[in-house]
Amino acid sequence: MPSPQQARAQASAITSGKAAPEAEVSPSAQLRSLFDRPRLSPGQRRIAQYLIEHITEAAFLSITDLADRVGVSQPSVTRFASAVGFSGYPALREKLQSIALGTLAGGPPEEYRGNELQAAVDAEIENLENLRRDFADPTLVIDIGRKLSSSAPLTVLGLRISVSLAEYFAYAARRIHPDVRVVTRGGSVAYDALLQSREAGGTWVLAFSMPRHAQETLTALRVARGAGLKVALITDLALGPLADEADIVFATGTGSRLVFDSYAAPGVMCSALLQAMTDADPERTQARLEEYEQVADQHQFFLRD
Repeated sequence: MPSPQQARAQASAITSGKAAPEAEVSPSAQLRSLFDRPRLSPGQRRIAQYLIEHITEAAFLSITDLADRVGVSQPSVTRFASAVGFSGYPALREKLQSIALGTLAGGPPEEYRGNELQAAVDAEIENLENLRRDFADPTLVIDIGRKLSSSAPLTVLGLRISVSLAEYFAYAARRIHPDVRVVTRGGSVAYDALLQSREAGGTWVLAFSMPRHAQETLTALRVARGAGLKVALITDLALGPLADEADIVFATGTGSRLVFDSYAAPGVMCSALLQAMTDADPERTQARLEEYEQVADQHQFFLRD
């Protein structure tokens, strides 16, 4: 008789396949695709990030207003439009407006949003809706799950506020992977751990970076890349120096309505990658889960429900 966790692993395998033609693509995903240019300057990345975060408002700003909001010059906005493939800002704004109008047309009618706690929940629901749209084609998640599964050891990195996500992922991944190493301290400690992981045969690092983004996380990613490790990054920013150091970026929104951020969408992203890892090697997954259940029963790890 399989345990509930084993049954879930068997029943929830991800099915690969391209998104259906009618599948809805999130505005943030459309903009990330539009702005996916490796040589954007720091100022241009700031413009891109502002547009991603404020699409429904920013799409209707004049070039002067947009420059003021971002804190750059008007010529910088013009150069940004050219860098992402448009003849000028008017052409870029026309594209932005088509995305924004589609978002507004497909959204719910304006309604009473309740108190601040309810508004925080609403914001997280929107983050999850965007992630759901991104999952319309799960091919990338499946591919990275397979690569993380085959990396032995697999290193999971999360510093400062991102420690909780890294430890959650590592705790679960150890049930299905024989060698998971978690790095939650920066500086030379992270350097040693990453170098040892590579020397032991590891090929991938899964890193987390939630706001406020730590300088030591950027340093650790550079160390990992320098050591020859590939980096998959779960973060809230699709662009910027952290994304530049990653081979794959899973950009998921965080809840920022309260004093401390909440991580509903990054948490689901973790579960999706864990599911993809279980699918990558089902025989190993089954054997490890069975072994763990036997040990858990023997030592009474858990209360009887």
